[in-house]
Amino acid sequence: MPFPDERSQVAVVEYRPQWPAEFALLAGRLRDALGDPVCGVDHVGSTSVPGLAAKDCIDVQVRMRSIDEARDVPLLAAIGFRCRPEPWNRVEVSGGRECRKLVFAPPVGARSCNVHLREHTGSNARFALLFRDYLRADETARRAWGAFKQRLALSVPDLADYGRIKAPATEVLMGAAERWAAETGWSVPRADGCEPGSEARIGHRPGRSTHR
Repeated sequence: MPFPDERSQVAVVEYRPQWPAEFALLAGRLRDALGDPVCGVDHVGSTSVPGLAAKDCIDVQVRMRSIDEARDVPLLAAIGFRCRPEPWNRVEVSGGRECRKLVFAPPVGARSCNVHLREHTGSNARFALLFRDYLRADETARRAWGAFKQRLALSVPDLADYGRIKAPATEVLMGAAERWAAETGWSVPRADGCEPGSEARIGHRPGRSTHR
C-alpha cells in the first residue's frame, strides 16, 4: 500500500529514455548504503524495458547475500527509504517457493520508486530478471503487455484493484517467458558481487507466484 505522500491512482505512460539514468543514480545510493551484503543491483520492472509503457516508478532489485531486517532497515532508513510494512512486502511465493524479501518506498518528496531486497539465490530474484529479459527480447509480447496495461489503467485506476487484476495476466505472461527461457537457454545474469556460479542453482518449479 502507498504511504500518504505517494500516488494511489495508476497512470501508465509511454517509455521515457531517462529511466535508465535515474535507476543508475538510485543504484549507486543503495550500494553505498547497504555495503558488503549487496551482490548486485538490477533495474527491473517495466521501466527497465526499452519501449515498454509503464508507471513512472523505478523498480530496483537489490540482490543480497542474505536478508537481515534488523540490519537492512536501519541502513536504508538512514538515507530516507521507508520499509513497506505489509505482509506481502516481506514474503512472496515464486515458482512454488516461499521467498523472503523487503520492499522500501523512497524518501518523502523523492523520485517515485520501489526498492526490492531479495536473496540472490531466490526464485523471486530470478522471476524479476526473466520478466525483464523476456520483454526486452520479444517485441510482440512487449507491445501487447504495454497496451494491456494502458487499457487497464484507464478503466481501473485504483492501485490496489489494478494490481489484483494484473496479477493473473502476469502469470500468463510468465508462462510464455518460461518457454522462451527454455528455448533460448536463458539463465540468470550474474551479479558481480556473488559467488561465481551461484545463480545457476536458481531453478524454476511450476507453481503460482505472488509478486506485487
